[in-house]
Amino acid sequence: MERQLISHLAHRDHPIAAPVSGAQVTRLLRRARLPEGARILDLGCGEAAWTLRALALYEDATADGVDISADALKAAEGHAEVQGVWERVRLHERPAADFPVAERYDLVICVGATHAFGGLGPAVERVRRYLRPNGLALVGEGFWECAPTPEALARLGAGPSEYFDLPGTVAAAESAGFDTVYAYTSDLSEWDDYEWSWTGTLLRWANENPGPDAEAVRAAALEHRAMWLHGYRGVLGFVTLLLQRTG
Repeated sequence: MERQLISHLAHRDHPIAAPVSGAQVTRLLRRARLPEGARILDLGCGEAAWTLRALALYEDATADGVDISADALKAAEGHAEVQGVWERVRLHERPAADFPVAERYDLVICVGATHAFGGLGPAVERVRRYLRPNGLALVGEGFWECAPTPEALARLGAGPSEYFDLPGTVAAAESAGFDTVYAYTSDLSEWDDYEWSWTGTLLRWANENPGPDAEAVRAAALEHRAMWLHGYRGVLGFVTLLLQRTG
């Protein structure tokens, strides 16, 4: 089974594809205080959970969502129809890094998707290009809560430079021409909810859909769970930065 489809299945019960609760997503979006008729861009939108919540909060806003997963975008389209906002969102199946800078947005969302640009630094540089003067970005990124152990690094298949600590993460984002005007650091319960949902949803799907695909899904779930429980739990944090373009 393709990795994208496994990821789509894993997020079925936690469509916010990051360790952030629904209440905190709403809080961050409210904090943005978008203007009337705001334009929103979501890079690596998945099922567009952030975008659809923003459209519910800002009833005259319109949005573009970009993702490489056809399955996630199909689910996003269905959610938009149920929510009654399908006329206010356009979904684009393409790599986020290839989305053209054709207009300026009031808010750009890039949560848990900086890898699509090669890391945090290139991601925030690209995000800035989409923004109007004084425009806002919500950028969600992992950071080291504490110094990673060799075991954690081995489990993640990462080096110590894969992430910054929290001060380094803020500094890297701001170096691209931003001020951090607010931020939210996810707590351990949000991480646990996200990871148990990710792995548990896959295991349940495997149990209920026996066959070759089920074995691949089960293996992915167990590998990920071991990486989390024996590797980065309590070591890797997650912060969502509300950034304002400067200059």
